[in-house]
Amino acid sequence: MKKLVLFFFLAVSLAAAQAERGAMQREAYIYVAPDVKSQRLGKMLRGREVVVIETSRGFIKVLGELDNDRNVSGWILDKGIVRANTPNGDKVLFGEAVDSENEASRRGGRRGADRDALRLYYRVYELFPKSELAGEALWRAADIRWQLEKVDVMSRKSAKEMDARLRQEITDDWMKEVQKKFPGTKWADLAAYARLDNKVCGEWQGLPKCPENESEMYEKYVKEHPNSPKAAEALYNAAWRQAALVEIYRERGDTGKSEAAKSKARALAQQIIGLAMGAKEGDWAYRAQRLIYMLEQGIPTYGPALE
Repeated sequence: MKKLVLFFFLAVSLAAAQAERGAMQREAYIYVAPDVKSQRLGKMLRGREVVVIETSRGFIKVLGELDNDRNVSGWILDKGIVRANTPNGDKVLFGEAVDSENEASRRGGRRGADRDALRLYYRVYELFPKSELAGEALWRAADIRWQLEKVDVMSRKSAKEMDARLRQEITDDWMKEVQKKFPGTKWADLAAYARLDNKVCGEWQGLPKCPENESEMYEKYVKEHPNSPKAAEALYNAAWRQAALVEIYRERGDTGKSEAAKSKARALAQQIIGLAMGAKEGDWAYRAQRLIYMLEQGIPTYGPALE
């Protein structure tokens, strides 16, 4: 009996490997037979991968994963499955992903729309690796997964530990995949920037070690990714940490280091102004100008704000 079961699963696996693959553009019920009146096995969600086994009278038999993460084979109506040979299939899936992402950001939006978007973006990359949208799609999928996991990681008690190594890391395999598959692109630059989250300290505890290391980390990022859309933001993060060091060093009685940090913070802020004014990268130039003003006025950027 065990040999028979093993043979069955091997046969299904072989058939799946040779069959045509696709992705769900819509939600759909999966049935026991090619008939909407037959028993429902469950629901296929947007972005789920399916393996096409056979077709029959407007139905397709597929092997896929249900909304409860259980793998089944059954019949669904022959519509809403995007395959590698679907005309403009990459754009269809990408458009559905964008719609799901917008739905997720809307108050009262569809439950699970964020994960729908994640799956749909990834399917664009997976089914259409040569598409002009592949790099952006993989980055968007990686970013959504990153943000979802980051919320969980940063909600834990360990997130407050000063040493970043003492908390759980955000899984970065998809970010690494973006950098590996699309080197030299802005998507690779964005992935490299996101991965810095795993190196940022929790609470500084009024000590200079964390802002010193983090400022250096962000400066290094800009040197290695000068054309990154995140260059101005990275420079601001470095400048803000140097501005914080002004107060940290002063509290420790180290006037020399405090003045050096002030000069460096001002220089980094000036660099942001030049960089951000030449590009359309948000409001970093204005924030840098504010930082310079606070430095010149001796207004603390870290610690008690009232004097």
